[in-house]
Amino acid sequence: MARILLVDDEPLLLESLEIILSISGEHEVCGKAQNGLEALGLLKDPTCVPDVMLVDLNMPDMGGNELIPIVKAQYPDIRIIVLTTFYDEQNIAGAISGGAVGYLLKDSGKDAILNAVEQALKGQSVLDIKVMQKLNAMLSSEHVETSETKSTLSDARSSARTYSSEPKQKIEDWGITDREKEICKLICEGCTNAQIASILFISEGTVKNYVSSIYDKLDEHDRTKLAIRLQSFDL
Repeated sequence: MARILLVDDEPLLLESLEIILSISGEHEVCGKAQNGLEALGLLKDPTCVPDVMLVDLNMPDMGGNELIPIVKAQYPDIRIIVLTTFYDEQNIAGAISGGAVGYLLKDSGKDAILNAVEQALKGQSVLDIKVMQKLNAMLSSEHVETSETKSTLSDARSSARTYSSEPKQKIEDWGITDREKEICKLICEGCTNAQIASILFISEGTVKNYVSSIYDKLDEHDRTKLAIRLQSFDL
Protein backbone atom coordinates (compact mmCIF):
# COMPACT_ATOMS: atom_id res chain seq x y z
CA MET A 1 0.00 0.00 0.00
CA ALA A 2 1.42 3.36 -1.08
CA ARG A 3 1.82 6.06 1.54
CA ILE A 4 0.76 9.60 0.62
CA LEU A 5 1.50 12.90 2.39
CA LEU A 6 -0.85 15.81 1.57
CA VAL A 7 0.33 19.41 1.81
CA ASP A 8 -2.23 22.18 1.23
CA ASP A 9 -3.52 25.15 3.20
CA GLU A 10 -7.19 24.36 2.43
CA PRO A 11 -8.56 21.96 5.10
CA LEU A 12 -11.57 20.97 2.99
CA LEU A 13 -9.34 20.05 0.08
CA LEU A 14 -7.13 17.97 2.36
CA GLU A 15 -10.20 16.04 3.52
CA SER A 16 -11.44 15.57 -0.05
CA LEU A 17 -8.05 14.31 -1.22
CA GLU A 18 -7.86 11.88 1.68
CA ILE A 19 -11.24 10.44 0.73
CA ILE A 20 -10.30 10.20 -2.97
CA LEU A 21 -7.00 8.47 -2.25
CA SER A 22 -8.26 6.15 0.49
CA ILE A 23 -11.41 4.91 -1.25
CA SER A 24 -9.44 2.72 -3.66
CA GLY A 25 -7.90 0.79 -0.79
CA GLU A 26 -4.50 0.99 -2.48
CA HIS A 27 -3.27 4.19 -0.80
CA GLU A 28 -2.84 5.32 2.77
CA VAL A 29 -2.73 9.01 3.69
CA CYS A 30 0.03 9.01 6.29
CA GLY A 31 -0.14 12.73 7.07
CA LYS A 32 -1.66 16.11 6.23
CA ALA A 33 0.05 19.48 6.53
CA GLN A 34 -1.12 23.02 5.79
CA ASN A 35 2.27 24.44 4.76
CA GLY A 36 5.83 23.40 4.03
CA LEU A 37 7.07 23.84 7.57
CA GLU A 38 4.39 21.52 8.93
CA ALA A 39 5.27 18.98 6.24
CA LEU A 40 8.96 19.02 7.18
CA GLY A 41 7.95 18.53 10.81
CA LEU A 42 5.89 15.47 9.89
CA LEU A 43 8.74 14.00 7.86
CA LYS A 44 10.91 13.87 10.98
CA ASP A 45 8.69 10.99 12.12
CA PRO A 46 9.88 7.84 10.25
CA THR A 47 6.31 6.49 10.24
CA CYS A 48 5.20 9.51 8.20
CA VAL A 49 7.77 9.37 5.39
CA PRO A 50 5.62 8.82 2.26
CA ASP A 51 6.11 7.31 -1.16
CA VAL A 52 4.34 10.26 -2.79
CA MET A 53 3.61 13.83 -1.73
CA LEU A 54 0.84 15.99 -3.20
CA VAL A 55 1.96 19.58 -2.68
CA ASP A 56 0.28 22.95 -3.24
CA LEU A 57 2.47 25.90 -4.21
CA ASN A 58 0.90 28.98 -2.64
CA MET A 59 0.87 28.38 1.14
CA PRO A 60 1.71 30.56 4.18
CA ASP A 61 5.10 30.33 5.93
CA MET A 62 6.60 27.97 3.34
CA GLY A 63 5.18 27.33 -0.12
CA GLY A 64 5.64 24.38 -2.40
CA ASN A 65 8.51 25.70 -4.50
CA GLU A 66 10.55 26.28 -1.36
CA LEU A 67 9.55 22.93 0.14
CA ILE A 68 10.17 20.71 -2.90
CA PRO A 69 13.99 21.03 -3.21
CA ILE A 70 14.39 20.63 0.56
CA VAL A 71 12.41 17.39 0.52
CA LYS A 72 14.25 16.07 -2.54
CA ALA A 73 17.62 16.80 -0.91
CA GLN A 74 16.72 15.02 2.33
CA TYR A 75 14.39 12.32 0.98
CA PRO A 76 15.35 11.70 -2.66
CA ASP A 77 13.06 8.67 -3.04
CA ILE A 78 9.86 10.63 -2.36
CA ARG A 79 7.92 11.35 -5.55
CA ILE A 80 6.44 14.86 -5.45
CA ILE A 81 3.36 15.90 -7.44
CA VAL A 82 2.33 19.55 -7.48
CA LEU A 83 -1.43 20.09 -7.18
CA THR A 84 -2.22 23.77 -7.64
CA THR A 85 -4.32 26.38 -9.41
CA PHE A 86 -1.24 28.15 -10.80
CA TYR A 87 0.49 27.22 -14.05
CA ASP A 88 2.56 30.27 -14.86
CA GLU A 89 6.10 29.92 -16.18
CA GLN A 90 7.83 30.78 -12.89
CA ASN A 91 5.93 28.20 -10.84
CA ILE A 92 6.25 25.45 -13.44
CA ALA A 93 10.00 25.98 -13.86
CA GLY A 94 10.54 26.23 -10.10
CA ALA A 95 8.61 23.06 -9.29
CA ILE A 96 10.12 20.87 -12.00
CA SER A 97 13.65 22.17 -11.49
CA GLY A 98 13.22 21.60 -7.76
CA GLY A 99 12.46 17.94 -8.33
CA ALA A 100 8.68 17.55 -8.76
CA VAL A 101 7.77 14.66 -11.04
CA GLY A 102 4.21 15.83 -11.61
CA TYR A 103 2.26 19.03 -12.03
CA LEU A 104 -1.54 18.89 -11.96
CA LEU A 105 -4.19 21.57 -11.66
CA LYS A 106 -6.77 21.35 -8.91
CA ASP A 107 -9.61 21.04 -11.41
CA SER A 108 -8.06 17.91 -12.93
CA GLY A 109 -10.57 15.58 -11.31
CA LYS A 110 -10.19 12.52 -9.10
CA ASP A 111 -9.34 10.11 -11.92
CA ALA A 112 -6.46 12.28 -13.10
CA ILE A 113 -5.15 12.61 -9.54
CA LEU A 114 -5.33 8.84 -8.94
CA ASN A 115 -3.70 8.13 -12.30
CA ALA A 116 -0.96 10.64 -11.56
CA VAL A 117 -0.18 8.96 -8.24
CA GLU A 118 -0.03 5.56 -9.95
CA GLN A 119 2.31 6.85 -12.66
CA ALA A 120 4.53 8.58 -10.09
CA LEU A 121 4.83 5.32 -8.16
CA LYS A 122 5.98 3.67 -11.41
CA GLY A 123 8.65 6.33 -11.86
CA GLN A 124 6.81 8.27 -14.57
CA SER A 125 6.35 12.02 -14.85
CA VAL A 126 2.83 13.44 -15.11
CA LEU A 127 1.71 16.86 -16.34
CA ASP A 128 -1.65 18.49 -16.85
CA ILE A 129 -2.13 19.15 -20.55
CA LYS A 130 -2.36 22.92 -19.88
CA VAL A 131 0.99 22.72 -18.11
CA MET A 132 2.47 20.77 -21.02
CA GLN A 133 1.27 23.45 -23.44
CA LYS A 134 2.84 26.16 -21.27
CA LEU A 135 6.03 24.13 -21.07
CA ASN A 136 6.20 23.87 -24.85
CA ALA A 137 5.82 27.63 -25.14
CA MET A 138 8.56 28.19 -22.56
CA LEU A 139 11.02 25.92 -24.32
CA SER A 140 10.36 27.54 -27.69
CA SER A 141 11.00 31.01 -26.27
CA GLU A 142 13.96 32.67 -24.59
CA HIS A 143 12.33 32.75 -21.14
CA VAL A 144 14.30 29.83 -19.70
CA GLU A 145 17.40 31.47 -18.25
CA THR A 146 19.88 28.58 -17.82
CA SER A 147 20.75 25.61 -20.00
CA GLU A 148 20.47 23.30 -16.96
CA THR A 149 16.91 24.41 -16.27
CA LYS A 150 16.02 24.16 -19.96
CA SER A 151 17.39 20.61 -20.06
CA THR A 152 15.37 19.64 -16.97
CA LEU A 153 12.16 21.09 -18.42
CA SER A 154 12.82 19.41 -21.76
CA ASP A 155 13.36 16.04 -20.07
CA ALA A 156 10.11 16.48 -18.13
CA ARG A 157 8.23 17.28 -21.31
CA SER A 158 9.69 14.29 -23.14
CA SER A 159 8.88 11.73 -20.45
CA ALA A 160 5.60 13.07 -19.09
CA ARG A 161 2.15 11.64 -19.45
CA THR A 162 -0.48 14.34 -19.74
CA TYR A 163 -3.91 14.69 -18.18
CA SER A 164 -6.60 17.18 -19.03
CA SER A 165 -9.32 18.63 -16.84
CA GLU A 166 -11.43 19.29 -19.93
CA PRO A 167 -14.20 16.83 -20.97
CA LYS A 168 -12.92 14.28 -23.49
CA GLN A 169 -13.99 14.91 -27.07
CA LYS A 170 -15.04 12.17 -29.48
CA ILE A 171 -12.38 12.02 -32.13
CA GLU A 172 -14.85 10.41 -34.53
CA ASP A 173 -16.64 13.77 -34.68
CA TRP A 174 -13.59 15.07 -36.57
CA GLY A 175 -13.93 12.42 -39.27
CA ILE A 176 -11.18 10.18 -37.87
CA THR A 177 -11.58 6.57 -39.04
CA ASP A 178 -11.04 3.47 -36.87
CA ARG A 179 -7.61 2.87 -38.44
CA GLU A 180 -6.62 6.50 -37.95
CA LYS A 181 -7.77 6.25 -34.34
CA GLU A 182 -5.42 3.29 -33.83
CA ILE A 183 -2.58 5.38 -35.22
CA CYS A 184 -3.55 8.32 -32.99
CA LYS A 185 -3.22 6.06 -29.93
CA LEU A 186 0.25 4.99 -31.02
CA ILE A 187 1.30 8.58 -31.69
CA CYS A 188 0.24 9.42 -28.12
CA GLU A 189 2.50 6.60 -26.91
CA GLY A 190 5.43 8.19 -28.73
CA CYS A 191 5.74 5.65 -31.53
CA THR A 192 7.54 6.61 -34.73
CA ASN A 193 6.03 5.92 -38.16
CA ALA A 194 8.31 2.89 -38.53
CA GLN A 195 7.19 1.50 -35.17
CA ILE A 196 3.53 2.09 -36.03
CA ALA A 197 4.02 0.27 -39.33
CA SER A 198 5.56 -2.71 -37.52
CA ILE A 199 2.80 -2.85 -34.89
CA LEU A 200 -0.07 -2.58 -37.40
CA PHE A 201 1.60 -4.73 -40.11
CA ILE A 202 1.35 -2.03 -42.78
CA SER A 203 3.98 -0.17 -44.76
CA GLU A 204 5.66 2.96 -43.43
CA GLY A 205 4.42 4.81 -46.51
CA THR A 206 0.85 3.88 -45.61
CA VAL A 207 1.40 5.16 -42.09
CA LYS A 208 2.68 8.47 -43.48
CA ASN A 209 -0.48 8.79 -45.56
CA TYR A 210 -2.67 8.14 -42.52
CA VAL A 211 -0.71 10.64 -40.43
CA SER A 212 -1.04 13.24 -43.16
CA SER A 213 -4.79 12.66 -43.22
CA ILE A 214 -4.95 13.05 -39.42
CA TYR A 215 -3.00 16.30 -39.67
CA ASP A 216 -5.47 17.65 -42.21
CA LYS A 217 -8.59 16.58 -40.31
CA LEU A 218 -7.39 18.04 -37.00
CA ASP A 219 -5.71 21.03 -38.64
CA GLU A 220 -2.50 20.29 -36.72
CA HIS A 221 0.77 19.84 -38.60
CA ASP A 222 3.35 19.45 -35.83
CA ARG A 223 3.73 15.93 -34.40
CA THR A 224 4.47 17.04 -30.82
CA LYS A 225 1.55 19.45 -30.80
CA LEU A 226 -0.61 16.72 -32.34
CA ALA A 227 0.32 14.28 -29.56
CA ILE A 228 -0.64 16.89 -26.96
CA ARG A 229 -3.87 17.72 -28.79
CA LEU A 230 -4.85 14.05 -28.94
CA GLN A 231 -4.83 13.91 -25.12
CA SER A 232 -8.11 15.86 -25.20
CA PHE A 233 -9.85 13.07 -27.14
CA ASP A 234 -11.41 9.85 -25.90
CA LEU A 235 -9.17 7.32 -27.64
